[in-house]
Amino acid sequence: MSNEDSRRLVKELMVSDVITIGPMAKLREAMQSMRKNRVKSLVVDKRSDGDAFGILTYTTLLRTIIAEEGDIDLLNVYDIATKPALSVPESLEVRHAVTLMLQLDIKRLVVTSDNSLKGILTMNDIVSAILEKLEGDA
Repeated sequence: MSNEDSRRLVKELMVSDVITIGPMAKLREAMQSMRKNRVKSLVVDKRSDGDAFGILTYTTLLRTIIAEEGDIDLLNVYDIATKPALSVPESLEVRHAVTLMLQLDIKRLVVTSDNSLKGILTMNDIVSAILEKLEGDA
């Protein structure tokens, strides 16, 4: 990552069209939403203003369904989602987001501004930006 790239802001690389799901939705609904929208994670809405966003991933779903024999029609998203999801401000430099992701071994960050959801930043988004830059330089 060049010095110029590392100074880019999270808001420049994040995906702002985030697929969300209500915390009380059943796992079946979450799986259907992921499939329909072709995404590997969903941001779980807050239950109240004082609550935090959560995140639900394929890995979490599979772990629950397979390892714990969870019933997708009985379990709520809130019961298994990672909550609170790690969130960063949209004005954060990408290099700091990458450092955080690597240190905590996570692949996604929820992006917020004034406690409102603005987007999601994934390792794939960051790698894609780097590859585009490399291809442009070639």
